[in-house]
Amino acid sequence: MAEFDAITEDALTAAARAIDDGELVVYPTETVYGLGADATDPAAVERVFEIKGRDRGNPLSAGVPSIAVAQRHTRPTDRALRFMRAFLPGPVTVVVERGPSLPDVLTAGSDRVGVRIPDHAVAQALFDRIAPTPVTATSANRSGSPSVTDVSALDPGLREAVGAVVDGGRTPGTESTVVDPERNVIHRRGAMADAIVAWLTEETGVDPTVDDG
Repeated sequence: MAEFDAITEDALTAAARAIDDGELVVYPTETVYGLGADATDPAAVERVFEIKGRDRGNPLSAGVPSIAVAQRHTRPTDRALRFMRAFLPGPVTVVVERGPSLPDVLTAGSDRVGVRIPDHAVAQALFDRIAPTPVTATSANRSGSPSVTDVSALDPGLREAVGAVVDGGRTPGTESTVVDPERNVIHRRGAMADAIVAWLTEETGVDPTVDDG
C-alpha cells in the first residue's frame, strides 16, 4: 500500500466520501485526470454526462483497482482475461461484456463496457477505498476541450461542480488505448498501442481491426 503525505491522504478521504455520497471527484491517472463517480449509480453517472456536456450515446468506462474487482462487474472471456493480466494495470481500456451491476446510462445501452485499472498510486488508492464499487473513468474536461494534465487547467465550472479534487501533480497526457480483445478490435490507439497490436496478432493469428469511428 502506497504512503502519501497528509494533504493527499485528506484529499483521498474526501474523494472517497464524496463518491459514497453520490458526488463527482477529479483524480489523477497515468494518462490524464479523470472524472469519477459511482459507476453503479445511474444518477451519479448521469451527472458525469451533464457536467462534461457529453453525448449520452458516448459510453463511459469503469475504473477498478484490480482484475478481481473487475470480474465482479463484468464478464470477461478467457482471452480478455489473458489480455488484462498482460497489460493491466496500465494505460489501456479493455472492453468486455458488462455485468448487471452496471447501468444502461454508463454504457449507452450496450452490453459491453470499458474497464480501466490505472497504473497510478493515487488512483489505485482511491479505487481501493471505494472497492468493490467501480468509479467512472473519463477525462476531467468539458467534451471537445483538451484533456487535463494538471489541476490548474481544470475548467472552473467543472471544478466547482465536483465534491473533491485529488491533486497528484502533472500527468503524462497520453490517452489510453481502447481495445476489445475478444473481438480483436482497437477502438482508439493510444499508449502501448504497438505492443497491444503485437499481442492481439500473436493471439488471434490476424491483425486487429482498428475502428476509431
